[in-house]
Amino acid sequence: MTSQLQQPVVRHSPSRGPGSADVWGIYEPDTGSIQYVCADPETKKAALIDVVWNFDPKHYATSTTSMDQVLDLVKAEGLTVEWVLDTHPHADHWMASAHLKERTGAPNAIGEKVKEISGIWAELYNLPGAFDPERDFDRLFADGDTFKIGNLDVRVILSPGHTLGSITYVVGDAAFVHDTLMYPDAGTSRTDFPGGSAAVLWDSLQTILSLPAETRLYVGHDYGTSERDEPMWEATVAEHKAGNIHVKDGTKREDWIAIREKRDATLALPDRILAALQVNLRGGRLPAPEADGHFYLKLPLNRFGSYDEQDPPHVA
Repeated sequence: MTSQLQQPVVRHSPSRGPGSADVWGIYEPDTGSIQYVCADPETKKAALIDVVWNFDPKHYATSTTSMDQVLDLVKAEGLTVEWVLDTHPHADHWMASAHLKERTGAPNAIGEKVKEISGIWAELYNLPGAFDPERDFDRLFADGDTFKIGNLDVRVILSPGHTLGSITYVVGDAAFVHDTLMYPDAGTSRTDFPGGSAAVLWDSLQTILSLPAETRLYVGHDYGTSERDEPMWEATVAEHKAGNIHVKDGTKREDWIAIREKRDATLALPDRILAALQVNLRGGRLPAPEADGHFYLKLPLNRFGSYDEQDPPHVA
């Protein structure tokens, strides 16, 4: 039997009443990403959150399969897209932001600290001036900003640590918490990318876990566990505080930081990161085509560790 972790699983979490959103999670199996549609059941206005533009690092080829699936769901549910949102510049997948803006006409947005992240990566790529978030996003949210999805109030919380500019969207009793928490049986997210910090992520986690106990938290990724082969992404604040293997009630800050940093030291770069950030820091756009009409990416060498001779490249 094929694992559900290899399938594009879709689940609906219905509104709980006035002020509560309808939420659909759409699992993208290649990167373990969860894409979200968050809608006001009264007006049928919706936001698309962290949608994937598929990229195959084995063939350096792209596909719109995932965003097409999301837009098909939007059409089937009779929704109108009002916002295209991302929580941060993703390291593991290409964001579909620019494509979705073009296809829906809705404005796209991300956190304002993406400007600082752009500066870090412009230096790493040696691409001065390549990234301009004010050009590529219609709205750059600051901590505490508010806006609406239909009649639903949305509040932005700066929640850095995974990146220095990650944000959380709180929509009534739902919060889209990206790469902070994982599902309770998987713990929390890594903090070793440039600009990341375990100590800072701890503070962000405490802010998220201070939301009302019944708040539905929607995480950015799931990879299953040795005991679970189906993707999971929704749990309440109360469920995380009772059972998250890294940050349940009683966890000490210094213990969590030590565990997180020890774990992060063993992790390799995601296989899409060096391609993804060049696209995502342009709002999901490719660099300009060159004289031959084709698109090219730039990859920095020997900036993120040394070659491991015990794990040579496969040649057959």
